[in-house]
Amino acid sequence: MGRPLFYEIVEKPATSCIIGICSAIWFYIQKRNIGYSHVGLSYENAMEGHHWRIITSAFSHISAIHLVFNMSALWSLGVVEQLGHIGLGVAYYLHHTLVLAVLSGALVLGMYHLLIQRFKIEYFRRVTAVGYSCVVFGWMTILAVKQPSSKLDLFGFLSLPISFAPFESLIFTSIIVPQASFLGHLSGIVVGYAIAWGLIHGMNNYWAISMLGWIVVVFVVSLKRSGAYDFKFLEIESVTDPSLPSVRFLGSGRTLQMSSLPVEGVEIV
Repeated sequence: MGRPLFYEIVEKPATSCIIGICSAIWFYIQKRNIGYSHVGLSYENAMEGHHWRIITSAFSHISAIHLVFNMSALWSLGVVEQLGHIGLGVAYYLHHTLVLAVLSGALVLGMYHLLIQRFKIEYFRRVTAVGYSCVVFGWMTILAVKQPSSKLDLFGFLSLPISFAPFESLIFTSIIVPQASFLGHLSGIVVGYAIAWGLIHGMNNYWAISMLGWIVVVFVVSLKRSGAYDFKFLEIESVTDPSLPSVRFLGSGRTLQMSSLPVEGVEIV
């Protein structure tokens, strides 16, 4: 017999929390009858300012099979949390999960932009991506580089050598599940290699918290600007110097004016 589930949960706290979050979101989506178009990421939506979809698309699943497949793979990849002796561990897992979720989503949009603007393939303008697969493929890739002797266990009975798992899974899912996002999975692999080879490095608690803070700010502001959710306590308005954004918190009478240079393509007005 294997070890009791409780002990495995204790040894994989971050993985267990993410699985719990994704499962809770799936349950909420099913209960509220929410569709792909409401939470998914597409080029068209991103160009309309729905940047919050980079996050919601990663943690949302529409079908139970999609959820089970991704969470089963993620549970196996949670072994990363137990590999502190080779420079991985819980902190590394949390830091780079954040990087994978954001950069893989941004890379997908970049690929869509290239295909639409350079090659005039309009099909990708409205393709909607949803699911945690990009992060799963990223961790497959990182583990394949850092610990090539590991195995990827799926559903408790299927075991794949981790060194081949990223591209095996990429081809397998593309054949078996035609609607699977090839570019989404590929972006996770690309970002995974960038992390594993040290091209993306230097993540620590300070940078992770800073990155999380900016993600929250962009998430809230893009929700407000796109009209997806009305934060009644928050009013976004222009100031005398249009290059400096300001955010007013209603009721307090206070206005916060940011002194940093604005991010191109994201304007608070």
